[in-house]
Amino acid sequence: MLNRVAVLSDIHGVLPALEAVLAEPDVRAADRIVLTGDIAAGPQPAQVLDLLTTLGDRVGWISGNADRELLEYRRGQRETIPDPIAPWAAAQLREDHLDLLGSLPRSLSLPVRGLGEVLFCHATPRDDEEVVLVDSRLDRWEEVFSGLDRDIRTVVCGHTHMPFVRLAHGRLVVNPGSVGMPYGRTGAHWALLGPGVELRVTEFDVGAATARLRQDSSYPGIAEWADYFLNARATDADALAAFAPRDGGDA
Repeated sequence: MLNRVAVLSDIHGVLPALEAVLAEPDVRAADRIVLTGDIAAGPQPAQVLDLLTTLGDRVGWISGNADRELLEYRRGQRETIPDPIAPWAAAQLREDHLDLLGSLPRSLSLPVRGLGEVLFCHATPRDDEEVVLVDSRLDRWEEVFSGLDRDIRTVVCGHTHMPFVRLAHGRLVVNPGSVGMPYGRTGAHWALLGPGVELRVTEFDVGAATARLRQDSSYPGIAEWADYFLNARATDADALAAFAPRDGGDA
């Protein structure tokens, strides 16, 4: 049984944001760090993967749709990726990075004190691109949780970059938000589990991080990318409006 688990989701290749979270005392003291996907698709993909691999067995890795897309693109299994930065990011990865991404599971289950058996996934337990939101209908949650073991009482997901905690049919659902591409407000968003759930935000110097990305990343649109995402130009209302049509339709 783990006492504390730090959950980092949707890092999206932003090294300064990741470094800021990893420096948090509660992250350094956690029994495990779980990455719920979309780790490398961003401006510093190789650097982020290299840093995370130095943490060894403390880290539990999960593949997200963006990680899968990077691998498929490099392996010639797809010709395009919807995210404009992703083809560039895919080209930056070494073979050992690709092998790592190819080895990642779609979900991970761990016992956490106070929360029981916790299932970690990227989007939903059954699909790495499916959208569920804080205000998704209960019958929608019932649908995406179909087939889930009754012993799983807590589900932690990412994908939408929208932090929330809610109950759905007796299960606690947690989304830690995004470390590297926050929507709604700035900072690197993550969660601390055990014995309850704490949604955390790590503030860092956005100006200095933007300058660092512009210096270190060769992505042609890095200035605009960094300004938009590190400053959280997309509001929570923007994100919800974009995601809502993918949330299984209206009641």
